[in-house]
Amino acid sequence: MNKKYVIVGGVAGGASTAARLRRLDETAEIIMFEKGPHVSFSNCCLPYRLSEQITSHEDLVLMSPPKFKSQYNIIARTSTEVLSVDRAKKTVLVREVETGKEYSESYDKLILSPGANAIVPKLEGHENANVFIVKNVVDVARLYDFIKANKVKKVTVVGGGFIGVETAENLLEAGYEVSLVEAMPQIMRPFDYDMVQILHKELFDKGINLIVGKRACKYEGSNLILDDGTVVEGDAVVMAIGVTPDSKLAKECGLELNARGSIKVNANYQTTLDSDIYAVGDAIEVTHGITHKYTALPLAGPAQKQARQAADHIYGKVVRNTGFIGSSCIKVFDYNAASTGLTMVQAEAEGFIADMVYIIPQDKVGIMPNSDPFFFKVIYEVPTGRVLGAQAVSKGDAVKRVDVVATLIKFGGTLDDMRDLELCYAPPFSTAKDPTNMSALVAMNLLQNNFKQVRVDEIRGLVESGACIIDVREEHEFELARINGAVNIPLSRIRDCLSEIPKDKKVYLHCRSAQRSYNACLLLQAHGFNNVYNMSGGFLGLSFYEYFNDKMLGRKPVVTDYNFN
Repeated sequence: MNKKYVIVGGVAGGASTAARLRRLDETAEIIMFEKGPHVSFSNCCLPYRLSEQITSHEDLVLMSPPKFKSQYNIIARTSTEVLSVDRAKKTVLVREVETGKEYSESYDKLILSPGANAIVPKLEGHENANVFIVKNVVDVARLYDFIKANKVKKVTVVGGGFIGVETAENLLEAGYEVSLVEAMPQIMRPFDYDMVQILHKELFDKGINLIVGKRACKYEGSNLILDDGTVVEGDAVVMAIGVTPDSKLAKECGLELNARGSIKVNANYQTTLDSDIYAVGDAIEVTHGITHKYTALPLAGPAQKQARQAADHIYGKVVRNTGFIGSSCIKVFDYNAASTGLTMVQAEAEGFIADMVYIIPQDKVGIMPNSDPFFFKVIYEVPTGRVLGAQAVSKGDAVKRVDVVATLIKFGGTLDDMRDLELCYAPPFSTAKDPTNMSALVAMNLLQNNFKQVRVDEIRGLVESGACIIDVREEHEFELARINGAVNIPLSRIRDCLSEIPKDKKVYLHCRSAQRSYNACLLLQAHGFNNVYNMSGGFLGLSFYEYFNDKMLGRKPVVTDYNFN
Protein backbone atom coordinates (compact mmCIF):
# COMPACT_ATOMS: atom_id res chain seq x y z
CA MET A 1 0.00 0.00 0.00
CA ASN A 2 1.35 3.42 -0.98
CA LYS A 3 2.42 5.69 1.84
CA LYS A 4 0.75 9.05 2.40
CA TYR A 5 2.67 12.04 3.71
CA VAL A 6 1.12 15.32 4.82
CA ILE A 7 3.34 18.37 5.21
CA VAL A 8 2.33 21.53 7.05
CA GLY A 9 4.21 24.51 5.63
CA GLY A 10 5.37 24.97 2.07
CA VAL A 11 8.48 27.14 2.26
CA ALA A 12 12.11 26.02 2.86
CA GLY A 13 11.70 23.12 5.27
CA GLY A 14 8.36 21.84 4.02
CA ALA A 15 9.06 22.08 0.31
CA SER A 16 12.49 20.49 0.71
CA THR A 17 11.03 17.60 2.69
CA ALA A 18 8.40 17.04 0.04
CA ALA A 19 10.93 17.02 -2.78
CA ARG A 20 13.24 14.61 -0.93
CA LEU A 21 10.37 12.25 -0.13
CA ARG A 22 9.45 12.13 -3.80
CA ARG A 23 13.02 11.33 -4.82
CA LEU A 24 13.01 8.46 -2.33
CA ASP A 25 9.59 7.09 -3.31
CA GLU A 26 7.89 7.59 -6.66
CA THR A 27 4.70 5.90 -5.46
CA ALA A 28 4.01 7.89 -2.28
CA GLU A 29 1.12 10.35 -2.01
CA ILE A 30 2.50 13.70 -0.86
CA ILE A 31 0.26 16.60 0.11
CA MET A 32 1.68 19.95 1.25
CA PHE A 33 -0.47 22.60 2.93
CA GLU A 34 0.52 26.28 3.02
CA LYS A 35 -1.77 28.84 4.64
CA GLY A 36 -0.24 31.65 2.58
CA PRO A 37 -0.74 32.12 -1.17
CA HIS A 38 2.77 30.98 -2.15
CA VAL A 39 4.93 27.90 -1.71
CA SER A 40 8.67 27.68 -2.10
CA PHE A 41 9.47 31.39 -2.21
CA SER A 42 12.87 32.91 -1.50
CA ASN A 43 12.32 34.54 1.89
CA CYS A 44 16.02 35.47 2.14
CA CYS A 45 15.65 37.59 -1.00
CA LEU A 46 12.61 39.54 0.20
CA PRO A 47 14.46 42.76 1.20
CA TYR A 48 16.08 42.96 -2.24
CA ARG A 49 12.69 43.53 -3.84
CA LEU A 50 12.61 46.96 -2.15
CA SER A 51 15.67 48.16 -4.09
CA GLU A 52 14.38 46.42 -7.24
CA GLN A 53 17.39 44.13 -7.44
CA ILE A 54 14.54 41.62 -7.60
CA THR A 55 12.49 43.18 -10.37
CA SER A 56 9.03 41.83 -9.51
CA HIS A 57 7.13 40.22 -6.67
CA GLU A 58 6.59 37.14 -8.84
CA ASP A 59 10.33 36.57 -9.19
CA LEU A 60 10.47 35.76 -5.47
CA VAL A 61 8.26 32.71 -6.01
CA LEU A 62 10.41 29.74 -6.97
CA MET A 63 7.72 27.12 -7.53
CA SER A 64 3.95 27.08 -8.04
CA PRO A 65 1.41 24.35 -7.19
CA PRO A 66 1.07 23.39 -10.87
CA LYS A 67 4.86 22.99 -11.16
CA PHE A 68 4.99 20.92 -8.00
CA LYS A 69 2.35 18.68 -9.50
CA SER A 70 3.85 18.38 -12.98
CA GLN A 71 7.52 18.07 -11.98
CA TYR A 72 7.28 16.18 -8.70
CA ASN A 73 3.74 14.82 -8.53
CA ILE A 74 3.36 16.69 -5.21
CA ILE A 75 0.00 18.23 -4.35
CA ALA A 76 0.61 21.74 -3.00
CA ARG A 77 -2.49 23.39 -1.59
CA THR A 78 -1.97 27.08 -0.94
CA SER A 79 -4.24 29.37 1.07
CA THR A 80 -5.12 26.29 3.09
CA GLU A 81 -4.62 26.32 6.84
CA VAL A 82 -4.22 23.23 8.99
CA LEU A 83 -6.44 23.86 12.01
CA SER A 84 -5.78 20.81 14.15
CA VAL A 85 -4.18 17.38 14.34
CA ASP A 86 -5.90 14.26 15.60
CA ARG A 87 -2.97 12.07 16.54
CA ALA A 88 -5.11 9.06 17.44
CA LYS A 89 -6.90 9.02 14.09
CA LYS A 90 -3.81 10.31 12.22
CA THR A 91 -5.79 13.04 10.47
CA VAL A 92 -5.51 16.79 10.11
CA LEU A 93 -8.41 19.23 9.88
CA VAL A 94 -7.84 21.87 7.21
CA ARG A 95 -9.67 24.97 6.03
CA GLU A 96 -9.55 26.71 2.68
CA VAL A 97 -8.86 30.32 3.54
CA GLU A 98 -10.86 31.85 0.69
CA THR A 99 -13.98 29.65 0.88
CA GLY A 100 -13.98 28.65 4.53
CA LYS A 101 -14.51 25.02 3.53
CA GLU A 102 -13.19 22.52 6.08
CA TYR A 103 -12.24 18.88 5.57
CA SER A 104 -10.03 16.15 7.04
CA GLU A 105 -6.94 14.62 5.48
CA SER A 106 -5.38 11.39 6.71
CA TYR A 107 -1.66 10.69 6.89
CA ASP A 108 0.83 7.94 7.54
CA LYS A 109 3.51 10.43 8.49
CA LEU A 110 3.00 14.10 9.28
CA ILE A 111 5.79 16.65 8.83
CA LEU A 112 5.44 20.01 10.56
CA SER A 113 7.30 22.95 9.05
CA PRO A 114 5.16 25.93 10.07
CA GLY A 115 8.07 28.33 10.42
CA ALA A 116 7.98 31.31 12.75
CA ASN A 117 5.84 34.37 13.33
CA ALA A 118 7.16 37.91 13.21
CA ILE A 119 7.07 39.71 16.54
CA VAL A 120 4.97 42.87 16.21
CA PRO A 121 4.47 44.56 19.59
CA LYS A 122 1.24 46.53 19.95
CA LEU A 123 2.80 49.80 21.00
CA GLU A 124 0.65 52.74 21.98
CA GLY A 125 -0.68 54.39 18.80
CA HIS A 126 -0.17 51.24 16.72
CA GLU A 127 -3.63 51.50 15.17
CA ASN A 128 -2.80 54.87 13.58
CA ALA A 129 0.67 53.97 12.28
CA ASN A 130 1.69 52.47 8.95
CA VAL A 131 3.39 49.33 10.29
CA PHE A 132 4.79 46.54 8.10
CA ILE A 133 6.74 43.30 8.40
CA VAL A 134 8.94 41.51 5.87
CA LYS A 135 8.23 37.81 6.30
CA ASN A 136 6.74 36.61 3.00
CA VAL A 137 5.99 37.75 -0.53
CA VAL A 138 2.65 39.27 0.46
CA ASP A 139 4.35 41.31 3.21
CA VAL A 140 7.07 42.75 1.00
CA ALA A 141 4.60 43.46 -1.81
CA ARG A 142 2.38 45.33 0.64
CA LEU A 143 5.33 47.43 1.84
CA TYR A 144 6.67 48.03 -1.67
CA ASP A 145 3.28 49.06 -3.05
CA PHE A 146 2.56 51.34 -0.08
CA ILE A 147 5.80 53.33 -0.26
CA LYS A 148 5.41 53.71 -4.02
CA ALA A 149 1.73 54.68 -4.00
CA ASN A 150 2.06 57.14 -1.10
CA LYS A 151 5.30 58.78 -2.21
CA VAL A 152 6.92 57.89 1.07
CA LYS A 153 10.14 59.73 1.92
CA LYS A 154 11.13 58.39 5.34
CA VAL A 155 11.02 54.81 6.61
CA THR A 156 11.96 53.57 10.08
CA VAL A 157 13.17 50.00 10.49
CA VAL A 158 13.04 48.55 14.01
CA GLY A 159 15.43 45.68 14.65
CA GLY A 160 19.09 45.23 13.75
CA GLY A 161 19.12 41.57 12.79
CA PHE A 162 19.52 40.16 9.29
CA ILE A 163 16.11 41.23 7.98
CA GLY A 164 16.28 44.65 9.61
CA VAL A 165 19.74 45.52 8.28
CA GLU A 166 19.02 44.18 4.79
CA THR A 167 15.69 46.01 4.66
CA ALA A 168 17.32 49.28 5.78
CA GLU A 169 20.09 48.92 3.18
CA ASN A 170 17.71 48.20 0.32
CA LEU A 171 15.35 51.01 1.25
CA LEU A 172 18.25 53.47 1.30
CA GLU A 173 19.46 52.22 -2.07
CA ALA A 174 15.93 52.74 -3.36
CA GLY A 175 16.20 56.43 -2.44
CA TYR A 176 14.40 56.65 0.91
CA GLU A 177 15.59 58.30 4.10
CA VAL A 178 16.07 55.42 6.53
CA SER A 179 16.38 55.15 10.30
CA LEU A 180 17.42 51.86 11.86
CA VAL A 181 16.54 51.45 15.55
CA GLU A 182 17.99 48.65 17.70
CA ALA A 183 17.21 48.31 21.41
CA MET A 184 20.49 46.52 22.15
CA PRO A 185 23.86 48.33 22.13
CA GLN A 186 24.68 46.79 18.74
CA ILE A 187 23.15 45.34 15.61
CA MET A 188 23.86 41.79 14.40
CA ARG A 189 24.27 39.65 17.52
CA PRO A 190 26.25 36.92 15.67
CA PHE A 191 29.16 39.40 15.86
CA ASP A 192 31.08 40.62 18.89
CA TYR A 193 30.91 44.31 19.76
CA ASP A 194 34.38 45.09 18.42
CA MET A 195 33.68 43.53 15.02
CA VAL A 196 30.23 45.03 14.60
CA GLN A 197 31.61 48.57 14.89
CA ILE A 198 32.85 48.21 11.31
CA LEU A 199 29.25 47.61 10.22
CA HIS A 200 27.99 50.45 12.42
CA LYS A 201 30.43 52.78 10.68
CA GLU A 202 29.41 51.57 7.23
CA LEU A 203 25.70 52.14 7.92
CA PHE A 204 26.45 55.57 9.40
CA ASP A 205 28.71 56.59 6.51
CA LYS A 206 26.18 55.50 3.90
CA GLY A 207 23.50 57.71 5.45
CA ILE A 208 21.47 55.37 7.63
CA ASN A 209 20.28 57.08 10.81
CA LEU A 210 21.48 54.28 13.07
CA ILE A 211 20.20 54.40 16.65
CA VAL A 212 21.35 51.70 19.09
CA GLY A 213 20.65 51.18 22.76
CA LYS A 214 17.20 52.79 22.60
CA ARG A 215 13.85 51.04 22.66
CA ALA A 216 10.70 51.90 20.69
CA CYS A 217 7.89 52.87 23.07
CA LYS A 218 4.99 54.33 21.10
CA TYR A 219 3.82 55.85 17.84
CA GLU A 220 2.67 59.34 17.00
CA GLY A 221 1.21 58.75 13.58
CA SER A 222 4.04 56.88 11.90
CA ASN A 223 6.69 58.69 13.92
CA LEU A 224 8.37 56.42 16.47
CA ILE A 225 8.96 57.61 20.04
CA LEU A 226 11.92 55.99 21.81
CA ASP A 227 12.39 55.37 25.52
CA ASP A 228 14.56 58.47 25.97
CA GLY A 229 12.02 60.70 24.24
CA THR A 230 13.77 60.72 20.86
CA VAL A 231 11.32 61.21 17.99
CA VAL A 232 12.20 59.25 14.85
CA GLU A 233 10.24 60.75 12.00
CA GLY A 234 8.83 58.39 9.40
CA ASP A 235 6.02 57.75 6.96
CA ALA A 236 6.18 53.99 7.53
CA VAL A 237 7.64 51.61 10.10
CA VAL A 238 9.03 48.14 9.39
CA MET A 239 9.07 45.85 12.41
CA ALA A 240 11.97 43.37 12.23
CA ILE A 241 12.71 42.69 15.89
CA GLY A 242 12.62 38.91 15.63
CA VAL A 243 10.41 35.87 15.37
CA THR A 244 8.74 33.31 17.61
CA PRO A 245 8.23 29.67 16.61
CA ASP A 246 4.81 28.97 15.10
CA SER A 247 4.12 26.01 17.36
CA LYS A 248 0.42 26.57 18.10
CA LEU A 249 -0.65 23.51 16.11
CA ALA A 250 1.92 21.30 17.83
CA LYS A 251 0.96 22.55 21.27
CA GLU A 252 -2.76 22.03 20.74
CA CYS A 253 -2.27 18.41 19.66
CA GLY A 254 -0.21 17.68 22.75
CA LEU A 255 3.33 17.63 21.37
CA GLU A 256 6.18 18.65 23.64
CA LEU A 257 7.55 22.21 23.46
CA ASN A 258 10.48 23.78 25.23
CA ALA A 259 10.27 26.88 27.43
CA ARG A 260 10.59 29.19 24.41
CA GLY A 261 7.79 27.45 22.53
CA SER A 262 9.97 25.53 20.08
CA ILE A 263 8.90 22.01 19.13
CA LYS A 264 11.10 19.37 20.77
CA VAL A 265 12.46 16.73 18.40
CA ASN A 266 14.90 13.86 18.66
CA ALA A 267 18.03 13.34 16.59
CA ASN A 268 15.93 12.12 13.66
CA TYR A 269 13.54 15.12 13.78
CA GLN A 270 10.69 13.04 15.14
CA THR A 271 8.64 14.92 17.72
CA THR A 272 9.43 13.52 21.13
CA LEU A 273 5.89 12.31 21.93
CA ASP A 274 4.81 10.99 18.52
CA SER A 275 7.16 9.07 16.24
CA ASP A 276 4.78 9.49 13.29
CA ILE A 277 5.07 13.29 13.42
CA TYR A 278 8.29 14.98 12.34
CA ALA A 279 9.16 18.68 12.61
CA VAL A 280 11.78 20.79 10.83
CA GLY A 281 12.69 24.43 10.29
CA ASP A 282 12.28 27.58 12.34
CA ALA A 283 9.68 26.07 14.70
CA ILE A 284 11.95 23.45 16.26
CA GLU A 285 14.82 23.38 18.74
CA VAL A 286 18.16 22.04 17.57
CA THR A 287 21.34 20.91 19.26
CA HIS A 288 24.26 23.31 19.13
CA GLY A 289 27.29 21.56 17.68
CA ILE A 290 29.72 23.17 20.16
CA THR A 291 27.82 23.67 23.42
CA HIS A 292 25.62 20.58 22.87
CA LYS A 293 22.74 22.54 24.34
CA TYR A 294 19.34 23.02 22.76
CA THR A 295 18.86 26.28 20.89
CA ALA A 296 16.72 27.97 18.25
CA LEU A 297 18.33 28.61 14.87
CA PRO A 298 15.95 30.16 12.33
CA LEU A 299 18.22 29.91 9.28
CA ALA A 300 17.50 28.55 5.81
CA GLY A 301 20.59 26.31 5.59
CA PRO A 302 19.82 24.26 8.70
CA ALA A 303 16.15 23.97 7.64
CA GLN A 304 17.21 22.43 4.32
CA LYS A 305 19.47 19.91 6.07
CA GLN A 306 16.79 18.99 8.60
CA ALA A 307 14.29 18.42 5.78
CA ARG A 308 16.55 15.95 4.02
CA GLN A 309 17.42 14.10 7.20
CA ALA A 310 13.78 13.78 8.25
CA ALA A 311 12.82 12.36 4.86
CA ASP A 312 15.79 10.00 4.92
CA HIS A 313 14.85 8.71 8.36
CA ILE A 314 11.29 8.02 7.22
CA TYR A 315 12.80 5.66 4.64
CA GLY A 316 15.19 3.97 7.04
CA LYS A 317 18.34 5.72 5.92
CA VAL A 318 21.00 6.39 8.55
CA VAL A 319 20.87 9.94 9.86
CA ARG A 320 23.86 11.33 11.76
CA ASN A 321 22.83 14.52 13.50
CA THR A 322 25.98 16.50 14.29
CA GLY A 323 24.17 19.64 15.47
CA PHE A 324 24.42 23.16 14.09
CA ILE A 325 26.90 25.96 14.74
CA GLY A 326 24.99 28.88 13.25
CA SER A 327 27.09 29.90 10.24
CA SER A 328 25.67 33.05 8.66
CA CYS A 329 26.63 35.98 6.47
CA ILE A 330 25.33 39.35 5.34
CA LYS A 331 26.21 42.12 2.89
CA VAL A 332 26.16 45.61 4.39
CA PHE A 333 26.66 48.02 1.49
CA ASP A 334 30.35 47.69 0.52
CA TYR A 335 31.22 45.17 3.22
CA ASN A 336 30.75 41.42 3.43
CA ALA A 337 30.43 39.98 6.92
CA ALA A 338 30.28 36.39 8.12
CA SER A 339 30.20 34.56 11.43
CA THR A 340 30.30 30.95 12.61
CA GLY A 341 30.29 29.14 15.93
CA LEU A 342 30.46 31.05 19.21
CA THR A 343 31.22 34.71 19.68
CA MET A 344 33.61 35.63 22.47
CA VAL A 345 30.66 36.80 24.55
CA GLN A 346 28.85 33.49 24.02
CA ALA A 347 31.95 31.41 24.75
CA GLU A 348 32.47 33.16 28.07
CA ALA A 349 28.76 32.94 28.94
CA GLU A 350 28.83 29.19 28.26
CA GLY A 351 31.73 28.73 30.65
CA PHE A 352 34.50 28.09 28.15
CA ILE A 353 37.98 29.21 29.09
CA ALA A 354 38.54 31.06 25.84
CA ASP A 355 40.72 33.65 24.20
CA MET A 356 40.67 35.37 20.82
CA VAL A 357 42.83 36.86 18.11
CA TYR A 358 41.88 39.90 16.06
CA ILE A 359 44.05 40.46 13.00
CA ILE A 360 43.77 42.82 10.03
CA PRO A 361 45.84 41.54 7.12
CA GLN A 362 44.99 42.39 3.52
CA ASP A 363 42.39 40.20 1.83
CA LYS A 364 44.74 39.71 -1.12
CA VAL A 365 48.31 40.66 -2.00
CA GLY A 366 48.73 44.30 -1.02
CA ILE A 367 50.06 45.58 -4.35
CA MET A 368 47.10 44.10 -6.25
CA PRO A 369 44.22 46.39 -7.26
CA ASN A 370 41.31 46.42 -4.83
CA SER A 371 43.30 44.91 -2.00
CA ASP A 372 41.39 45.76 1.17
CA PRO A 373 41.84 45.27 4.91
CA PHE A 374 40.49 41.97 6.16
CA PHE A 375 39.09 42.17 9.70
CA PHE A 376 39.28 38.67 11.16
CA LYS A 377 38.55 37.37 14.64
CA VAL A 378 38.99 33.78 15.83
CA ILE A 379 37.83 32.45 19.21
CA TYR A 380 39.52 29.37 20.64
CA GLU A 381 39.54 27.27 23.79
CA VAL A 382 42.41 27.47 26.29
CA PRO A 383 44.53 25.39 26.62
CA THR A 384 43.34 22.88 24.00
CA GLY A 385 43.39 25.30 21.08
CA ARG A 386 40.04 23.94 19.88
CA VAL A 387 38.51 26.49 17.52
CA LEU A 388 35.14 27.76 18.81
CA GLY A 389 34.19 30.49 16.38
CA ALA A 390 35.21 33.08 13.82
CA GLN A 391 34.01 36.41 12.46
CA ALA A 392 35.17 38.28 9.38
CA VAL A 393 34.31 41.66 7.86
CA SER A 394 35.85 42.91 4.63
CA LYS A 395 35.17 44.35 1.23
CA GLY A 396 36.91 41.16 0.11
CA ASP A 397 36.05 37.51 0.58
CA ALA A 398 34.95 37.32 4.21
CA VAL A 399 32.51 34.50 3.58
CA LYS A 400 35.10 32.09 2.14
CA ARG A 401 37.37 32.37 5.19
CA VAL A 402 34.53 31.87 7.66
CA ASP A 403 33.29 28.90 5.64
CA VAL A 404 36.76 27.39 6.02
CA VAL A 405 36.62 27.84 9.80
CA ALA A 406 33.04 26.50 9.92
CA THR A 407 34.25 23.32 8.22
CA LEU A 408 37.14 23.05 10.65
CA ILE A 409 34.82 23.48 13.66
CA LYS A 410 32.44 20.79 12.42
CA PHE A 411 35.36 18.34 12.42
CA GLY A 412 36.56 19.38 15.89
CA GLY A 413 39.59 21.22 14.53
CA THR A 414 42.26 23.05 16.51
CA LEU A 415 44.63 25.94 15.91
CA ASP A 416 47.23 23.42 14.72
CA ASP A 417 44.79 22.21 12.09
CA MET A 418 44.03 25.76 11.01
CA ARG A 419 47.71 26.59 10.76
CA ASP A 420 48.24 23.61 8.45
CA LEU A 421 45.26 24.18 6.15
CA GLU A 422 46.50 24.18 2.57
CA LEU A 423 44.37 26.84 0.90
CA CYS A 424 44.38 28.09 -2.67
CA TYR A 425 46.58 31.08 -3.40
CA ALA A 426 47.10 33.49 -6.25
CA PRO A 427 47.61 37.27 -5.85
CA PRO A 428 44.11 38.26 -7.09
CA PHE A 429 42.46 35.96 -4.53
CA SER A 430 44.46 35.80 -1.33
CA THR A 431 47.89 36.03 0.24
CA ALA A 432 50.44 33.24 0.38
CA LYS A 433 49.86 33.06 4.11
CA ASP A 434 46.08 33.17 4.09
CA PRO A 435 44.37 35.16 6.88
CA THR A 436 42.99 31.84 8.13
CA ASN A 437 46.52 30.45 8.57
CA MET A 438 47.80 33.74 9.95
CA SER A 439 45.13 33.92 12.64
CA ALA A 440 46.12 30.44 13.81
CA LEU A 441 49.77 31.40 14.01
CA VAL A 442 48.98 34.48 16.10
CA ALA A 443 46.64 32.47 18.34
CA MET A 444 49.25 29.77 18.88
CA ASN A 445 51.79 32.40 19.89
CA LEU A 446 49.31 33.66 22.49
CA LEU A 447 48.49 30.14 23.64
CA GLN A 448 52.19 29.43 24.11
CA ASN A 449 52.71 32.73 25.99
CA ASN A 450 55.13 34.04 23.38
CA PHE A 451 53.64 37.52 23.79
CA LYS A 452 50.77 39.33 25.52
CA GLN A 453 48.04 41.40 23.94
CA VAL A 454 45.58 44.15 24.78
CA ARG A 455 42.30 44.55 22.92
CA VAL A 456 40.96 47.61 21.14
CA ASP A 457 38.09 47.95 23.62
CA GLU A 458 40.64 48.51 26.40
CA ILE A 459 42.56 51.35 24.75
CA ARG A 460 40.28 54.23 25.72
CA GLY A 461 40.72 53.37 29.39
CA LEU A 462 44.48 53.13 28.96
CA VAL A 463 44.66 56.53 27.27
CA GLU A 464 42.51 58.15 29.95
CA SER A 465 44.69 56.64 32.69
CA GLY A 466 47.91 57.94 31.11
CA ALA A 467 49.33 54.53 30.24
CA CYS A 468 52.61 54.27 28.34
CA ILE A 469 51.68 53.74 24.68
CA ILE A 470 54.37 53.47 22.04
CA ASP A 471 53.57 53.84 18.36
CA VAL A 472 56.10 51.89 16.29
CA ARG A 473 54.92 53.19 12.91
CA GLU A 474 57.13 55.46 10.85
CA GLU A 475 57.22 59.17 11.64
CA HIS A 476 55.11 60.22 8.64
CA GLU A 477 52.36 57.81 9.70
CA PHE A 478 52.49 59.14 13.26
CA GLU A 479 52.18 62.73 12.07
CA LEU A 480 49.03 61.99 10.08
CA ALA A 481 47.11 60.42 12.96
CA ARG A 482 47.99 59.00 16.38
CA ILE A 483 46.66 57.98 19.77
CA ASN A 484 46.55 60.87 22.22
CA GLY A 485 49.61 60.78 24.44
CA ALA A 486 51.38 58.08 22.46
CA VAL A 487 55.15 58.26 21.92
CA ASN A 488 56.56 57.51 18.48
CA ILE A 489 59.50 55.11 18.36
CA PRO A 490 59.50 53.50 14.89
CA LEU A 491 60.37 49.81 14.66
CA SER A 492 63.29 50.81 12.46
CA ARG A 493 64.84 52.79 15.36
CA ILE A 494 63.65 50.89 18.43
CA ARG A 495 66.96 49.09 19.06
CA ASP A 496 68.64 52.47 19.38
CA CYS A 497 66.02 53.74 21.83
CA LEU A 498 65.83 50.97 24.42
CA SER A 499 66.82 53.35 27.21
CA GLU A 500 63.74 55.48 26.49
CA ILE A 501 61.37 52.60 27.21
CA PRO A 502 60.46 51.99 30.87
CA LYS A 503 60.94 48.55 32.40
CA ASP A 504 59.10 49.34 35.63
CA LYS A 505 55.58 49.62 34.17
CA LYS A 506 53.41 48.15 31.44
CA VAL A 507 54.13 49.30 27.90
CA TYR A 508 51.56 49.05 25.12
CA LEU A 509 52.81 48.85 21.55
CA HIS A 510 50.89 49.41 18.36
CA CYS A 511 51.32 49.97 14.65
CA ARG A 512 48.78 50.10 11.83
CA SER A 513 47.51 46.53 12.11
CA ALA A 514 49.56 44.90 14.92
CA GLN A 515 52.22 43.15 12.81
CA ARG A 516 55.15 45.55 13.25
CA SER A 517 54.24 46.04 16.89
CA TYR A 518 54.27 42.26 17.37
CA ASN A 519 57.84 42.22 16.06
CA ALA A 520 58.63 45.08 18.44
CA CYS A 521 57.19 43.07 21.34
CA LEU A 522 59.49 40.13 20.61
CA LEU A 523 62.45 42.44 20.15
CA LEU A 524 61.89 44.10 23.51
CA GLN A 525 61.27 40.78 25.26
CA ALA A 526 64.65 39.61 23.94
CA HIS A 527 66.18 42.67 25.64
CA GLY A 528 64.62 41.87 29.01
CA PHE A 529 61.33 43.76 28.80
CA ASN A 530 58.64 41.57 30.38
CA ASN A 531 55.94 44.18 30.53
CA VAL A 532 55.12 44.77 26.86
CA TYR A 533 51.70 44.24 25.28
CA ASN A 534 50.71 44.27 21.62
CA MET A 535 47.50 46.06 20.68
CA SER A 536 45.38 43.60 18.66
CA GLY A 537 43.96 45.26 15.58
CA GLY A 538 46.42 48.13 15.81
CA PHE A 539 45.58 51.74 14.98
CA LEU A 540 43.34 50.65 12.11
CA GLY A 541 41.26 48.44 14.39
CA LEU A 542 41.09 51.16 17.04
CA SER A 543 39.89 53.72 14.49
CA PHE A 544 37.04 51.50 13.36
CA TYR A 545 36.19 50.58 16.94
CA GLU A 546 35.97 54.14 18.23
CA TYR A 547 34.51 56.03 15.26
CA PHE A 548 30.76 55.33 15.44
CA ASN A 549 30.46 55.90 19.19
CA ASP A 550 32.57 59.05 18.96
CA LYS A 551 30.18 60.46 16.38
CA MET A 552 26.95 59.31 18.03
CA LEU A 553 27.88 60.19 21.62
CA GLY A 554 29.79 63.35 20.79
CA ARG A 555 32.63 62.18 23.00
CA LYS A 556 36.25 63.28 22.78
CA PRO A 557 38.22 60.92 20.51
CA VAL A 558 41.28 59.12 21.87
CA VAL A 559 42.98 59.70 18.51
CA THR A 560 43.99 62.90 16.77
CA ASP A 561 42.40 61.55 13.59
CA TYR A 562 41.18 58.21 12.28
CA ASN A 563 42.90 55.92 9.80
CA PHE A 564 40.63 53.68 7.73
CA ASN A 565 43.14 52.59 5.10
